[in-house]
Amino acid sequence: MAFHPSPFFPLYLQAHEDSQESLSSLPRRDTMGSFLPDSSSYELLNVIGRGLDDLLTVNLARYRPTGEHVAIRRIDLESCTNDMVTYLQGELHVSKLFHHPSILPYKSVFIAENELWVITPFMAYGSARDLICSHFADGMSEQTISYILLGMLKALEYIHHMGYVHRSVKASHVLISADGQVCMSGLRSIFSLIRHGQRARVVHDFPQYSVKVLPWLSPEVLQQNLQGYDSRSDIYSLGITACELANGHVPFKDMPATQMLLEKLNGTVPCLLDTTTIPPEELSMKPSRSGADSGICEGPGAGGVRHSNGGDPSSSSSGGHPYNRTFSHHFHAFVELCLQRDPERRPSASTLAGHPFFKQIKRRPSEALPELLRPVSPITSFSSSQQQDSPSGLASLESGLSHLEVDDWDF
Repeated sequence: MAFHPSPFFPLYLQAHEDSQESLSSLPRRDTMGSFLPDSSSYELLNVIGRGLDDLLTVNLARYRPTGEHVAIRRIDLESCTNDMVTYLQGELHVSKLFHHPSILPYKSVFIAENELWVITPFMAYGSARDLICSHFADGMSEQTISYILLGMLKALEYIHHMGYVHRSVKASHVLISADGQVCMSGLRSIFSLIRHGQRARVVHDFPQYSVKVLPWLSPEVLQQNLQGYDSRSDIYSLGITACELANGHVPFKDMPATQMLLEKLNGTVPCLLDTTTIPPEELSMKPSRSGADSGICEGPGAGGVRHSNGGDPSSSSSGGHPYNRTFSHHFHAFVELCLQRDPERRPSASTLAGHPFFKQIKRRPSEALPELLRPVSPITSFSSSQQQDSPSGLASLESGLSHLEVDDWDF
């Protein structure tokens, strides 16, 4: 492997050494040792995303020793600022520290010439946000959402137990594998509560590069006052994500940041859009979605009695309005708990994992999610030889990957 240190490579090395020292006492396998740290072991296929001001390129690639397809995040270190490199160091340190089936693993991390390569599994369904944009514009079914949220809660329970706040919980950071495994990503903004060997009670740090995640952030994070925030801010973001999955868009979308802050600080609470939260007269109108775009409860049905439609709690009636449906009482109650204005009233991730909302889960995600996501199919049928020899094969692969917003996965 050709190797030319960048001006920031000593910084990276120091972070790598610090990570090794902190991990030396942990009795577990090193998840980064499972793939070779050598660029010649990977055949780069399609570019499937860019990000970080075009300093980041994401490739679909084939791992030559096994033929397995992976995603490779390549970061141009020579063009990175010192702040960016420091930011990446923190992410890499945490990725080595974490090992949980509901958190996207880093298979290998190494320097190739002037680039930092981060190898992760290729998640064949993409992110939950990809699925909404391409197939579920008006939101997913309640049962599908229950599997996704439970996977997220398992990840958050682990992250919080380890003494961290995720700070970037949203649908684009929830990835789904071909076999239905739900994994959280987006560790770039994660923050440790551990200071000088002690767990701090609150955090006062505001996430860097947080403009894209503002609609999901809790009121206490946005407020940036002396009271600070803790892991319960992630629970608020989970509630916003639940609305995003159910409604097909994030609440407060397209709202100016100042107005969004005022709405949240004044106690405006987003909700699931259905027959109990949208006025009947609006449901009878031609669906324009204009009144529902904010995802904020304003109708007389908000807070009223909620009825189930029987078999599928989120099934639509024969009406033409996309939100002419009724979610279960348990789903509404779950979201309301997550979005409590007072963080003291929000349950922990472990408590929420036992909420009655999840009693509808009867099968393993590997059995249920692929079926619930139909007609969507995971992107699994590709071969490097077909791409190189057949223009139609390459076009087919590019078409399948076109809906993935990989640059927002934040591996």
